[in-house]
Amino acid sequence: MSDPLERIAAALERLSPPQPGAADWLSAPAYVWDAAPRAVEAIAAPALALLQGIDPQKALVTENVARLAAGHAAHDMLLWGARGMGKSALLRAAVRAAQEADPAKIALVQVAPEALNGLSGLFTALGKVDRRFLVFIDDLGFEDGDSAGPRALRSWLEGGVEARPANVRLAVTSNRRAIVPRHLSEQDDPINPRDAVDDKLALADRFGLSIGFHACSQDEYLAIVAGYAAALGLAFDESAALEWAKRRGARSGRVAWQFVTELAGRAGRAL
Repeated sequence: MSDPLERIAAALERLSPPQPGAADWLSAPAYVWDAAPRAVEAIAAPALALLQGIDPQKALVTENVARLAAGHAAHDMLLWGARGMGKSALLRAAVRAAQEADPAKIALVQVAPEALNGLSGLFTALGKVDRRFLVFIDDLGFEDGDSAGPRALRSWLEGGVEARPANVRLAVTSNRRAIVPRHLSEQDDPINPRDAVDDKLALADRFGLSIGFHACSQDEYLAIVAGYAAALGLAFDESAALEWAKRRGARSGRVAWQFVTELAGRAGRAL
């Protein structure tokens, strides 16, 4: 009987994903965590100076990340708002900037949205490591009818039975301030009309820093293009940059970078 049982046990072990604690959390500047952790050799992020049009947001994020890296009190962060305005790029760039003084002090851990159920286990593993971590969830959103996800995340942020380790903070980007969708019908509910809205906003309220990103003006868009182009030694025509944005129906940092990529390609340059 022992041989079949041993074979079954070995097979189950092979099928089971590694636990979060199995990673070497001291060796890399960043990690991607889904079912298992994976070390990333370098953080892909622009230089902070290239992120134009978001100076107030940049100051808040970089200061908070620097506090975390130094072992000081720091906030969980929700970066919400217009698409393509540099929310996730700013988080990556802020961590990379904090690592310049001492790479060992802080690491970025990006969590796939589908791996949220294991977030508490990840926090437990990271809490045992002598290093600071910014756990990053990009483009988070919950669908209608999903109440378990927002409430679980709310519990992890504040008010759960098990306190989060002091060396770990959470950063989330979302296109919506409330993270979950809201509808006009919520305002018209005759029974406690604010309850549904307040329940959804309660998740956003758990973040110590809730930072809005808004669509940029024409001047801000051109400034972003100019910053990228100058850094790469590329000349550009403002009317061409505006036409590029018009064709895409948006002005944003992402659109600006796409235009500069086109300029580099025309000039035979690699990025």
